[in-house]
Amino acid sequence: MALATSRGLMEPAVAGPVAKTLVVLLVGYGLWANPHLRGLWFVGLGLFSNALVIFANKGHMPVSSEALYRVGMESFIPRLQQQYDAVHTLMTESSRLWFLADVIPVSILGYTNVISIGDVYLMVGIALTILDGALEARRKAQEPLDIDLKF
Repeated sequence: MALATSRGLMEPAVAGPVAKTLVVLLVGYGLWANPHLRGLWFVGLGLFSNALVIFANKGHMPVSSEALYRVGMESFIPRLQQQYDAVHTLMTESSRLWFLADVIPVSILGYTNVISIGDVYLMVGIALTILDGALEARRKAQEPLDIDLKF
């Protein structure tokens, strides 16, 4: 939705609420349907953290200009000031819950971005869920096969 609004394909006033509602519904359903996947609880915590700061800031995720400068993404500041997408806006002194907003500069192995603590929880949760699934598959692969070949 952010890409669609930034390219003028969809109005931010429509895309924002639709995107946010879909994310909450889909992740909420995933948590409800899979309570045994412990990593998904981190995903839920990340979703809650991001939703909290977005709703506290009238539907937008504030992005720190200082963090953008630290990773060389200062060219995004004018676009954020104009709220070019349905989700992000430039952080101001009136931004609420700023510590949950996009304030963490990241530049690792060619990946450059500014993320929130909620994004960190989301990534940890996804990684834990994948790891747990891989370990479970390995455990099942090592179990002896119980095949009854009697006719």
